[in-house]
Amino acid sequence: MEKVLVVDDERSMRELLELVLKREGYGVHTAENGTRALELVRQNLYDLIISDVKMPDINGIDLLERVREISPETMVIMITAFATVDTARRAFKLGAEDFVIKDSGFDVEELKVTVGKVLEKKHLRQENVLLKRELRQRNSLDNIIGRSPQMHAVYQMIETVAATASTVLITGESGTGKELAARAIHNLSDRTGAAFVSINCGAFTETLLESELFGYMKGSFTGAVANRKGLFEAAEGGTIFLDEIGETTPAMQVKLLRVLQERCIRRVGGLEEISVDCRVVAATNRDLSQMVEDGTFRNDLYYRISVIPIEMPPLRARRTDIPDLVEHFLTKYSAAAGRPKLSISEETTRYLESYDWPGNVRELENTIERATALEPTSEVQPQRLPDRILKYKPRTITDIDLPEEGIDLEGYLAQLEKDYIIRALQRTGGNQTRAAEILNMSVRSLRHLLDKHKIRQTASLLRESNSLSDTAAHK
Repeated sequence: MEKVLVVDDERSMRELLELVLKREGYGVHTAENGTRALELVRQNLYDLIISDVKMPDINGIDLLERVREISPETMVIMITAFATVDTARRAFKLGAEDFVIKDSGFDVEELKVTVGKVLEKKHLRQENVLLKRELRQRNSLDNIIGRSPQMHAVYQMIETVAATASTVLITGESGTGKELAARAIHNLSDRTGAAFVSINCGAFTETLLESELFGYMKGSFTGAVANRKGLFEAAEGGTIFLDEIGETTPAMQVKLLRVLQERCIRRVGGLEEISVDCRVVAATNRDLSQMVEDGTFRNDLYYRISVIPIEMPPLRARRTDIPDLVEHFLTKYSAAAGRPKLSISEETTRYLESYDWPGNVRELENTIERATALEPTSEVQPQRLPDRILKYKPRTITDIDLPEEGIDLEGYLAQLEKDYIIRALQRTGGNQTRAAEILNMSVRSLRHLLDKHKIRQTASLLRESNSLSDTAAHK
């Protein structure tokens, strides 16, 4: 239901417009002056404002200018009994959609038509925005490459769950194509005509994530210069993809749980409860069940989001898909480089198929993009591959030394994890962001492990040491 605000100091006109518009099916609020109108605009997001021009405190033109600052998405129609060319010109310059003369022959039917046209124009604008976003984001099962049994099982699950409204949790290592699976679920569902909105929860602080997801009202924090819808509202009728949901804080987990339970949100700084209708698909590369046991992820939220789980297999578990993926990426990056499609030598293929791909499909794509850019011939040769692939030696079970007296496996793995983190920090001079990239994890996950292994101070010392070395080198 579209929300309309009627602003007029004449009570009879307010009541007339309220009655007419409500009969047309609009949600209507009224304000007797500009000051009250601004209060309502700060508390609500209106689709349309119909305002008188001549009012005692804040005139309609000044109100229009203020509304443009607070809520730029709101359409405005001006009505007046004292029209002048200058007033109309200024109103249109400030963004008014129409200018209606209020006189003894005031035509209510004409106003209803005008309101309908203005709101239709607003809808078309919104649809164009959604269409452009959909064109950028549109993917389907055709974009998920692979004919292995593991991938056929994934395709089957995607097609099955797409027909439902249930919340889906997609798990798998980084780079396995979790977002592609989420987009495929959306594109195959009856929500495909609406928006698919994606956000990486690990890329924002708690406060920024809240404002991104739920929106905010003007003045709710520094920099909030206008009312803004959040991603849950932007995904209305469609799908919202919450990537890396395991990186959210306990406080944010409570807020997400409430949205899933109540299907409503409240903008930051706002009082109004706003109903939202969007499907939630979440994803993580972390073991949420273990996090529940550790007390770092809410069990009630875990059960809410994992109604239907889908696990994306790592590339090393579906090596038979590597040739198809290589062909796909060669086609893509040869075309991007404006050259005929490259082929790939048998020796190069053997290297690619024997490597373990800790970065999964994303790492393979980056490798093929690099090789395509560097290869001067028509066939990708092994020397175009990174050293880590050329020098890789698969470890076999016979390489593992198991002492007769046995081993503390948990302690051994914990120490190994700690050693790799310290090594990565040493390589990056204590830079946690770069260390997290080397270890193929988020910065938040790395900081959790720093606390777990009590080596946060080590990271700080490495960073300080690196800073001192840089300073000395510049003297």
